[in-house]
Amino acid sequence: MVAVVEAAARPTSGRYALLMAAHDSEYVLKRYGGYLQVFVAAFGGAGEAWDLYRAVDGELPAPEDLGGYDGFVISGSPHDAYADDLWILRLCLLVRELHAMRKRLLGVCFGHQVICRALGGRVGRAPGGWDVGIREVAIADAARPPCRFLDALRERHQLPPRAKITEVHQDEVWEVPDGAEVLASSDKTGVEMFRVGEHVLGIQGHPEYTKDILLSLVDRLLTAGSITVSFAEAVKRQLEATAPDREFWLKLCKSFLKVDEDHVCI
Repeated sequence: MVAVVEAAARPTSGRYALLMAAHDSEYVLKRYGGYLQVFVAAFGGAGEAWDLYRAVDGELPAPEDLGGYDGFVISGSPHDAYADDLWILRLCLLVRELHAMRKRLLGVCFGHQVICRALGGRVGRAPGGWDVGIREVAIADAARPPCRFLDALRERHQLPPRAKITEVHQDEVWEVPDGAEVLASSDKTGVEMFRVGEHVLGIQGHPEYTKDILLSLVDRLLTAGSITVSFAEAVKRQLEATAPDREFWLKLCKSFLKVDEDHVCI
């Protein structure tokens, strides 16, 4: 059954679908009630309804329901976006369908990578290994052709040339799809953000993560043997010294998801 979160008695300003590519961690379930709540707290607004589809378990919206959504978000995942698991291949097909419908689609981390793959780009393991912690990315000076959701932030003087974001990934986009535009990059990752037209946006980092969620993930990666003790300690020291520009990234994601022909809602 699809989980639903409504910010009011009934949706009055939009309906969105979260396509979860991971299972809720024990920590997030206990602290937040699940990742759906994390995403709604980050990207949601008054009067909206958010539906949860557990894509990792093969659950996707029915074709006849796609038109009823104003936007879709694909989450991060411990899985590889270039793998050929059936649920990943089905998710790729859905991405292509949403793209053809010009539905607004935001991908975060794994979501960013799987959108790239689905639309003809290339993704794979990052040669530099794990990127975990806070990374500063450089944002493109000007999108061409003009990009309404970025221009709305620029007009409000809310589009900085550089911004810090939370990262937890060992895969990356190698090559964006034809027709895509790279909007941000860092010294670690060449494609930190890209768009296809006005309706597809991929972000390698995690705008939705809070500091405590990142710390929980660092501990899980350490326990699993994915990172070393010294690596984990370095990340924790960094988190004591700096923080992501989370407010900016949340405004950017909301600007993208909620832009319409007349205004941008942020």
